[in-house]
Amino acid sequence: MKSSYSIVLLPGDGIGPEVTAGARSVLESVASRFELAFDFREFDFGGIAIDRWGTPLPEATLSACMSAQGVLMGAIGGPRWDALKGEDRPEAGLLALRAGLGVFANLRPVSVPPSLAHLSVLPPAKVEGVDILVVRELTGGIYFGKPRILEADYALDTMRYTVAEIERITRVACRWAESRSGRVTSVDKANVLAVSRLWRETASRIVRDEFPGVQLDHMYVDNAAMQLVLNPRQFDVILTGNLFGDILSDLASTLAGSLGLLPSACLGGVTPLFEPVHGSAPDIVGRNQANPVAAILSAAMMLDEWGQNEAAQSVRDAVEFVLESGLKTADLATEEEETTSTSAFVTQVVNHIERVSITN
Repeated sequence: MKSSYSIVLLPGDGIGPEVTAGARSVLESVASRFELAFDFREFDFGGIAIDRWGTPLPEATLSACMSAQGVLMGAIGGPRWDALKGEDRPEAGLLALRAGLGVFANLRPVSVPPSLAHLSVLPPAKVEGVDILVVRELTGGIYFGKPRILEADYALDTMRYTVAEIERITRVACRWAESRSGRVTSVDKANVLAVSRLWRETASRIVRDEFPGVQLDHMYVDNAAMQLVLNPRQFDVILTGNLFGDILSDLASTLAGSLGLLPSACLGGVTPLFEPVHGSAPDIVGRNQANPVAAILSAAMMLDEWGQNEAAQSVRDAVEFVLESGLKTADLATEEEETTSTSAFVTQVVNHIERVSITN
C-alpha cells in the first residue's frame, strides 16, 4: 500500500520556479521507486503574490500550507520589489509564513563533498570532511520582538526570548547531536546581552538535566564567526538564536563554495517547511543555469521528516553520484570547465534513481 503525502509548492520568484520544478521531478521519480504518492498543489508566494494579490502571503496560500503535510519553497524577492517597505516586502511574507506555521527550529546542514572542496573560499584541506548542522531558533528574538519603532531621529528593535523558547530549541539541537557526534556548541553574546545570559543558563540546564550524554560548549558569536573560518571542522551541531543563526548559517554556507548546494528545513510547527538557502538570483532567471541541488536536497530533508529515510538517502546518493561524475552547473565550474543546464542536471539525478531502482 502506497504512503501518500500532500505537498504545497511555493515556487516564488526568480529561479525559484526552475529549481522547484527540478525538485518535483526528483520526488516523482522517488515516488515510483518507493511506493509513495505525492499530491502537489502550487500557490503564489513572495513577489509574484504581491503582483497578483497585493500581499506576499495571501490567505489562500497560508491556509493551504497549514493543511498540507509539507511545504517546499523555491526563492523569493528581487530588485523588482526592493523599493517596498516593511510588511509589503516579500521577505515579510516569509517571516509571516514561518510564524503562521509555528516552525521554530531551522536546520541548515553544511557539508563539503570531496569533489567540490576546491570551490570553497578556504583551502581544500580546511574544509574537506566538514559536516556542520546549524540549529537556529526561528520565531523569536530580535526579528519578532516588540516594540519596534522607526522614527526620523531614532529606531528601536527589541530582542526577547522566553525560557520556554530556549528550552525547546535546545532540545532539538541535543536530539540531533545524539544521532551525530554528541557535541553541541551554543553561540551567544552573554558577555554583553541579558538575553544571551538567559540563553546560556537555560541551555546549560537542559543539557545537564535531560541530555547528560551530550557535550555542551559555549562560544561568543564573534569568536564563533572567526572559528568557522579558522577551523570549521571543530563544529558539529551549532545551537543559536534567530539573529546570530541567520548570520552564522550564511557564513557557514560559504564553506561549500556555493549557496546552490545547501538545503534547509524549518520544523516544529503545524507543517514543516523546506527551502534552499540561496536567493532568487534574478541575473540568471530563465537561462536554465540555476543549480537545483539545494532544492533537491531540501526535498530529501522533507522525506526524512516523514520517516522515508531510504527514499531520502536515494536522493542524496543520486546527487552525490552526479556531482562526482563531473557534471556541474555554472556556479560550480571553473572558467575552463564545461557547464551543464539545470534541466540536464535534474535529468541525470532522476536517471540515477531510476537505474538503481532497476538494478535492485
